[in-house]
Amino acid sequence: MASNTYSSGAAPTVVYFKSTVDDESFLYHVNLFLIALFGVVVLFRLPRFTARLWKVSEWTNGHLLHHTNLRRSATRRVEFNSQAGSRHRDLATDDSHWSTVQRVSEKGAAPSFPPHVSSCPRFCRGLFQLLQTRFNPGMSLLQVMVIVIYLSVVIYPSFYKTNPFTDPKRYGWIGVTQFPFVFAFAMKNNVLALFLGTAYEKLHFLHRVIGRVIVLSINVHGLGYIYQWTLEGVFVEKMASPSNYWGLIALICADMLFFFSTSWWRTKAYQLFLCTHIFSIALILPATVMHKSTTTPYVLTAVGLYVFDIFMRWIKTRLTTAIIRPLPELGMTRVEIPSINAGWRAGQHVRLRVLSSGMGLLGWSEVHPFTIASIVKGEEGMILMCKKAGDWTNKLFDLAKLGGYEDGSEARQVKVMVDGPYGGPGHRMFASFSAAVFIAGGSGISFALSAVQDLIQKDLEGGSRVKVIQLVWSVQDPASLVPMLPLLTSLVQQSVFTPIRIAIFYTRAPIGKFPFSDDFFRSTALTLSPGRPKVSKILEACISKAVTLGSGAKDNEAITGMIVGVCGPVGLADSVVAEVGKVDPTRRDQVGGIEVHEETFGW
Repeated sequence: MASNTYSSGAAPTVVYFKSTVDDESFLYHVNLFLIALFGVVVLFRLPRFTARLWKVSEWTNGHLLHHTNLRRSATRRVEFNSQAGSRHRDLATDDSHWSTVQRVSEKGAAPSFPPHVSSCPRFCRGLFQLLQTRFNPGMSLLQVMVIVIYLSVVIYPSFYKTNPFTDPKRYGWIGVTQFPFVFAFAMKNNVLALFLGTAYEKLHFLHRVIGRVIVLSINVHGLGYIYQWTLEGVFVEKMASPSNYWGLIALICADMLFFFSTSWWRTKAYQLFLCTHIFSIALILPATVMHKSTTTPYVLTAVGLYVFDIFMRWIKTRLTTAIIRPLPELGMTRVEIPSINAGWRAGQHVRLRVLSSGMGLLGWSEVHPFTIASIVKGEEGMILMCKKAGDWTNKLFDLAKLGGYEDGSEARQVKVMVDGPYGGPGHRMFASFSAAVFIAGGSGISFALSAVQDLIQKDLEGGSRVKVIQLVWSVQDPASLVPMLPLLTSLVQQSVFTPIRIAIFYTRAPIGKFPFSDDFFRSTALTLSPGRPKVSKILEACISKAVTLGSGAKDNEAITGMIVGVCGPVGLADSVVAEVGKVDPTRRDQVGGIEVHEETFGW
């Protein structure tokens, strides 16, 4: 142990703890162990990756946005306006439009269903369901377990043959060796997420954890030396050394990163959070090399990951013209981009930048993510639904209202930059399940619309195993349904082989006249009800239909599980996960397992 010896009238003498371990080599092997753990997880995910290779479009889509020429078809274009919405009466009063006839492709071939790989073996379903239990809002037990494993690995070198109070050198190495990991998990074009087959935002919790480990380690390292030098009375002399004052600069940058990354700054002053992040990162990397030149490999790896991300963003960005329309009933702005109609998968999102003076002095500099609400190769191109949720989206809505009229409704053309696509279902293929349930809250309908339209399109082409589709949309005001009614009606009409139910729930009493007549909702395929959806009953009904419902060629196929997609606030996602966890294990096994895909606001 280290000790301090004091003599009368003399400065204290600091006795250092000298570790017998080569810190640089030790931490290098710790990183190799972390990479090995990651590799084991990738191996478990490999079957789902190989399953996606069954069809070229499954692994080529979802990377680069582009335009493709469309073949003329009989598909009806769905007009999107609020004026004719409540007058639509195109649905039948029964389920006669659903057919069990055998479908064939345009070339006369039989249906080709995608292979299904379950997320876990049958005997592990109970454990897997338990790991989805929420520890905190938006944080599952599985995520907590991953964090605990990571921290356990990092804590080991923090105390193995060292002393944090008298040997701060190793903690500097702990912080620096985590640079590549914190950068990798921060990137939009996340190489690690690509191997795992998941969206980059699903791994963002690790970026925050690793970032805190780096900040803590660097502070133990830096403050440890400052404490020692202060006791010896040589602080000013030591700080005159270039390597030491560069180390102090790196320490200050690390603390700036932590302070301005707290939730308060991210929610109240996001642009300040972003600017301080960029400034601190741009300074901490060269400062680290100037402080200790042997850290160069770790810094260069982090820089390489960042440059790769910037390069991929440049490759993925499209400068084009968009048509924006206000949707007052929904409090949204509809963004149509006809020049982009291919290149994404259902459930993915893009980052939108609007290049217009109407967005304010610095509005052009802001980039916001929005889920794509349309299918690939649709006649209208890419559709985004931008809810008014802040200054930028409010300005976009006001800008749309200032436009003239196009196709019979308010519209305005603006220049936009579209970066993407990102996120999405990863290795999971919605069309490989036997049942699909999508639960959306508010503007989360964008995700649900894209997924449902994609399933219907694949079903018409004979490429979907799904036997029943359920869409649940929770809104505050029933008037929100009016502009969406033509599209929702067309979904029911187009799904000629697979039963689809669309249930809309409103949580507030309507103000003024109710927008629909008493006998408007004659079909059981599209319903409007007050209150909140009873998720447990909806899940049970879909399980029953998936297990018993005949659907032509699908009857000869095994039951391959149910996918539950949820998009909305964190509270909605947590409640849906809780309801899925309550499903009886026997019923869960009958349907082949239940998986939840989450898209939450505010990540």
